[in-house]
Amino acid sequence: MNVGSLYTILIQNITFFFNQSTGYIVWGLFALGGWVILAAILLFAFTIFWADWREEKETTNWKYVLLAVDVPQENLQSPKAIEQLFSHLIGGYEKPSIIEKFWHGHKQRWFSFEIISIEGYIQFLIWTEQKFQDLIEASFYAQYPQAEITEVDDYVNAMPTHFPDDTYDMWGADFTLAEHDAYPIRVYEEFKNSIGKDFPLSDPMGSFLESFSHIGTGEQIWFQIILKPVSQNWKEKAIDKIKELIGEKIESKKTIADYIIKVLLGGMVSIGDQIFNREAVVSKEEGKPDAKNNLLFLTPGQKKLVESMENKISKVGFKTKIRVLYIAKKEVFHKERASYLLVGAMQQYNNPTSNSIIPKITTIQHSIKKSNRRKSELIKAFQRRNIKYGAKAFMFNIEELATIWHFPMSHVQTPQLQKTVGKQAAPPSGLPVEDLPVETTEKKVDDSANLKSSLPGYQTDSGHKINIDTDFG
Repeated sequence: MNVGSLYTILIQNITFFFNQSTGYIVWGLFALGGWVILAAILLFAFTIFWADWREEKETTNWKYVLLAVDVPQENLQSPKAIEQLFSHLIGGYEKPSIIEKFWHGHKQRWFSFEIISIEGYIQFLIWTEQKFQDLIEASFYAQYPQAEITEVDDYVNAMPTHFPDDTYDMWGADFTLAEHDAYPIRVYEEFKNSIGKDFPLSDPMGSFLESFSHIGTGEQIWFQIILKPVSQNWKEKAIDKIKELIGEKIESKKTIADYIIKVLLGGMVSIGDQIFNREAVVSKEEGKPDAKNNLLFLTPGQKKLVESMENKISKVGFKTKIRVLYIAKKEVFHKERASYLLVGAMQQYNNPTSNSIIPKITTIQHSIKKSNRRKSELIKAFQRRNIKYGAKAFMFNIEELATIWHFPMSHVQTPQLQKTVGKQAAPPSGLPVEDLPVETTEKKVDDSANLKSSLPGYQTDSGHKINIDTDFG
């Protein structure tokens, strides 16, 4: 029996099989090997559920801390200092073995760098698992010896987690990137200006914190950047994107399935060639050297983009999630003002020729019921610092992270930003002191009180004592 006869019998059997009833076809496919596929799917699902269960059991005893960081009074450090701090945190990455993953329930610990404004009062915060508290503090003091770090209670616990609520309303959003991770946003080095050597950087944190200070009594703004240390394999996909941009050939990685499909297809083509007496077609491209890339023919803008992409992969990165919430009492709730301010503040980091940060998941829905459900989900995700919920997480390198989250430099006006209290020292001995009349002394005290009461945010009737040096820098 020749090959042509075997091929004819095979076609007849296939035609007969698919002319039967649906139940017969399904049972036949299952008997011929479909059960293997079903078993693989069930095994895969079981593996996922088992890993999640082990992770949940392992993380039950984790203890989380929230650290408040007071900005130094005189901060001459550029965002480069925070960039160095982030580079230390990548050391928290732990690559688990199969036993650690599926038996011990290993789960990668993560961080949340936050900025909050409570009625216009601004505070920098860091949330982490207690295991990394020493690493956080050591990294901060290495860059900012004058900073003060204090463990505080979690502010999110004072707010409702289910909406609608009788007292509060909220607006929130998850942000993501408009383009592929390989394309960088506008980083702090691109904010340099020509004012003078004393102010070489137009600090983007100035306009960002300005939106946080434009709220009043009963209003709060929460901003968090969740960072998860991961493997640096993300750079391989970024390199492929660069090659695609410059027109360089990308070598696809072959799997076992690819080789099996290639053999099967090759065999079918070979059988067809023998049946129909066709000659094997040889590709004209075979044997030719690979074409060179088009780097020399790129425009200046494209070359600059390639350079910025290569700069991004030259530094370590984290899986990142950006989330913002505005929550306020119903009588003072202004969704539009907060959303416009916050989304507008994020626009300064966008690069029209590269990448942009855009809101993806928001509480604005077609129905009130869906909107309230989204509000409840977002505030719970914020409370748990959940990187999986909402918009897709993306890769930021340490330079991009430091651009968005860093201490403002001294020339940036942030009147209600919490700063460290200046160190006090006794006056030098022998300093001449002039004895003033009692009336003059009392007049100077009254003038000083009047000056403090004229400052924005100073309150004398609420019973809360304002420290001018601390709260207004």
